[in-house]
Amino acid sequence: MKAIIIGATGLIGNHLVEQLAKEAFIDEVITLTRRSAPSPHPKVRNEVVDFDHLEEYAELFRGDLLFSCLGTTKKQAGSLEQQYKVDVEYQLHAAQLAADNGVSHYLLVSSSGANAESGNAYLRMKGELEQKVLLLPFAQISIFRPSLLVGERSDSRPAEKIGAILLPWICLLPGLRRYRPIKGAQVAAKMVSESKRKGKGLESFTLDELFSN
Repeated sequence: MKAIIIGATGLIGNHLVEQLAKEAFIDEVITLTRRSAPSPHPKVRNEVVDFDHLEEYAELFRGDLLFSCLGTTKKQAGSLEQQYKVDVEYQLHAAQLAADNGVSHYLLVSSSGANAESGNAYLRMKGELEQKVLLLPFAQISIFRPSLLVGERSDSRPAEKIGAILLPWICLLPGLRRYRPIKGAQVAAKMVSESKRKGKGLESFTLDELFSN
């Protein structure tokens, strides 16, 4: 099988590339990035693309699996408008191209609390993307909604670092354990596991369900 990944250089994407390359059922992993990225295994091929003109790279979206792991912050993007472009427009365009090319299984990293009607801009973007990709003709869609992600990032996110320290203690309180932070490698492992399985047309995995691997 051929796996395509957008967001391959992020916290989850990095682990996903490494884990997929080790799987016998995967013949090739295509990473689509804005800048050149390392290919840590012979199965992995990196392609540099312009996300503002993805239609020019439509042929690269031919395969069996599309893993969508893109994500940014308002601070990184520079504005809410630019964040929306990355978190919604780029990912939706990629999904449309993959669906048009007959990719059967779409696997999306969303967020706990994603809701298109949310007053929180980040959660609203994630919810809007979820709603829009559900309209695309994929045979199988898997949506992963982790809580706070922890692990080594290439970019600095002070708020996440503080949360990673405090949340494990807060989540010791009764009823809150399932909201504890999760490692990017754990989310990637769950995504790989689900990519092997023929499931229902739509399945979503939230919070504690992602700790099953």
